[in-house]
Amino acid sequence: MMQPLMAQKGKLENLGPQLNAAMIQGSMFVTDSKGNDWLYTVVRGEPAHLLGYDLNSKALTIDLSLPHTDGAWDMVSTDNDVLYIPGANGALFKHLIGSPTVEDLGKVLPGQTYVWNLAVGKDGEVFGATYPGCRVFRYHPRTGFSDVGEGPLVSGENYVRSLVYHEDTDKLYAGIGSRAHLLELDPRTGKTRSLLPPDYQNKEFVYSLQLLPNIEGGDRLLVLLTSGRETLLYNLRTHTVEQVIKGMDLKAVAIDINRHIYYTSSGELRFFDPKQSAEKAKRLLGEVGSANAFRMKDEVLYMLNAEGELWSYNTVSEKATKDKLPISSQPIPIQSIHAGPDGSIWTGGYLAGGHAAYNPETGVTTEYKGLEQTEGMATMGKHIFFGIYPKGGIYRFDTGKPWDLEADNPVKLGAIEGQSRPFAITEAKGHQKMFFGLIPEYGKLGGALLEFDTLKNTLLSHGIPIAEQAISSLLYSKGKLWIGTTISGGLGVKPNTKEGIVFCWDIDHAEVVYQFVPIPGAPAITGLTEGPDGCLWGVAGGKLFIFDQQKKQLINIYDLYEQGPMGTHIWRSAFIVVHPSGDVYGTVNNQLFKVDAQTKEVTYLHEGAGLLVMDPHGHLYFRNHTDLWRYKP
Repeated sequence: MMQPLMAQKGKLENLGPQLNAAMIQGSMFVTDSKGNDWLYTVVRGEPAHLLGYDLNSKALTIDLSLPHTDGAWDMVSTDNDVLYIPGANGALFKHLIGSPTVEDLGKVLPGQTYVWNLAVGKDGEVFGATYPGCRVFRYHPRTGFSDVGEGPLVSGENYVRSLVYHEDTDKLYAGIGSRAHLLELDPRTGKTRSLLPPDYQNKEFVYSLQLLPNIEGGDRLLVLLTSGRETLLYNLRTHTVEQVIKGMDLKAVAIDINRHIYYTSSGELRFFDPKQSAEKAKRLLGEVGSANAFRMKDEVLYMLNAEGELWSYNTVSEKATKDKLPISSQPIPIQSIHAGPDGSIWTGGYLAGGHAAYNPETGVTTEYKGLEQTEGMATMGKHIFFGIYPKGGIYRFDTGKPWDLEADNPVKLGAIEGQSRPFAITEAKGHQKMFFGLIPEYGKLGGALLEFDTLKNTLLSHGIPIAEQAISSLLYSKGKLWIGTTISGGLGVKPNTKEGIVFCWDIDHAEVVYQFVPIPGAPAITGLTEGPDGCLWGVAGGKLFIFDQQKKQLINIYDLYEQGPMGTHIWRSAFIVVHPSGDVYGTVNNQLFKVDAQTKEVTYLHEGAGLLVMDPHGHLYFRNHTDLWRYKP
C-alpha cells in the first residue's frame, strides 16, 4: 500500500482556475405575492450561484451561492413565495423569493447523487426526479422527504430524467433513461402505468416533458426523445401520439390564451396550434437562441435564452427587444489536461466545454471557446487532437495557426454513431496514425476503436474489438497498440462482463493478436504506460502491474490502494508518466504518487490530485477540481 506522506524536496504550486464560463441552467420567471416580477437562473460553478433579477429594471439583485453543488437543471416555485432548486449533488435548496438567503434542505433520498427536474404538486408539496436510483421523491415542509415509488420506477434503469405534475388528475408523468420509458405515476399509491408506444421504446431517454393543459380534445404532453431529438405530441385523453415534431427545444414552452404553443427551434422563435400540424408553425423571430424559460404576461412573451439574453416579444405589435443580463463567469472544473506541442499546458472544461492554454514561461492562461466537453487530448507534430463529448466528435487543431472555428481550426474529422466519449487517445508514431478509444452512448455496452490516417486524412472505425467492453487506455509501444478495457459502458447500463483486459492490436493487420487479464476481477485497466524498464505498466483494481511485452509475462504487482466496489462506472482512473530521473509518477484515487525507479517503493505525495501530464522540463501538472497544480520534483 502507499506509504504515509513524506517530506518532499519538490515544490507544489496551485496555478489556479484555468477555465471560466457563464453557463446558465435551471431558470424561471415568477411573480411574488406582492406583485413583483422576477427572473431567476442558476449559473454553473464551484459552487453554483442562484441569480435573481428584477424583471422590470433588469437589475441583478440576488446572487447566492448554492453550497456543495456545481449546478441545477431546474427550479419551481410554490404559492407561498418559495423557490425550490435541485442540486447536482443530490440535495434540494429552498429560497424565499427576494430574500438574501438560501437554505440547504439536505439530501433528497439516500444514495441519490443528482436531482434533475422538479414538479409542484398539492398544498405546497414538491416532487423531484433522481439519479442513479431512478427514483421520484416527495418533499413537504411539514413531513420532509419520502420515496414516492418506494424504489426505482423501472428496474435496471438509473435515470428519472424528466417530471411533470397534472393538477386535474393528481398524477405525475416521469421520463426514464437510458432506455426510454414514459410513466404515469400515482403519487399517493406509487403505482405506475407505462405510456410510451413500442415504436419509441428503442430511444435512449425521455429527456424532457412539458404539460399542455386545457387543450381542446384533451390535455397533451410534449415528450422529447433522445437520440434523434424527436418530440412527441401525446394526447393524455386518447393515449395516442398525434404527431412527431423535429428539432424542438424543450427546456421550456409558453402557452397563450388561445392555447397556442411558443417554443424555440434552430435558433428561431415559433408558435403553433397543437390541434394542427407543427409543420404549419409560424416563425416569429430569428437568431434568438434556445429558450431556458418562457413567460406570457398579457400580450408580451418573455424569454430567457441559454446565452443569458432576455427577449421581450409583443405578440400584438410583433416588436421585440433584447437585453443581455449581467452574468459573471464562474470557474469550471477541469475535465482533461494535455502537454501541448506549443509548450503550453492545455485544459478542457467540464460540461460548459471550452479550452485553456497555460504558458509555463509567462504564467499566462489563454482561453479558447467553441468546442464542447473534451474527454481526451493527444499530440502529433504541431497538432492537438481532441476527443469531444457528446457524440464522440474527433477534432484536430493546428497550434501553428490561430484558433478560429470559422476557418476550421480546429477542424472536425468525424464521429461514429453510437459512440460518446473519446477518453483514450494516442499517437502511433511509426505508422503516422492516431488512435481513439471510446465509451459508448447512454445505455450501451461496447466501445469502438477509431483510427485516423494522417497520410490519407481518413477516419475509420474498427468496430468494437472486445464485445461488451469499452476502451479506457491506449499505449503505442514497440510498434504495437496496447489497449486496456473497462467493463463499463455508457451511463445507465450494467456491465455484462466481469473484468477488464489488456490486448495487443496489430495495426497493420487490424486485429487482436494477444490478450491477458493482469488483475483478475478488476473492472478496468487504466494508465497504460511504457515504464523506464521498457515494460508495460498499468493500474487495475487498486494495483500497479508491470508486464513484459516481449516475454508476454506479468513481472510484478504492487498495491496502490484498496479499491472498493465499483459505482456506476469506471471510464478512467490512473494516469502515469515516466520522469527523466527514471522515477514514475502517477495519480489515482485522488492522490499523487511516486514509484522509486530502483526499489519500486510507492509513496504518496499529495492528496487532491487527478489527471496528470509532464512538460519537457519534467514538471508535473494535475487538477484539483477547477484548479491546475504543478509539482516540480
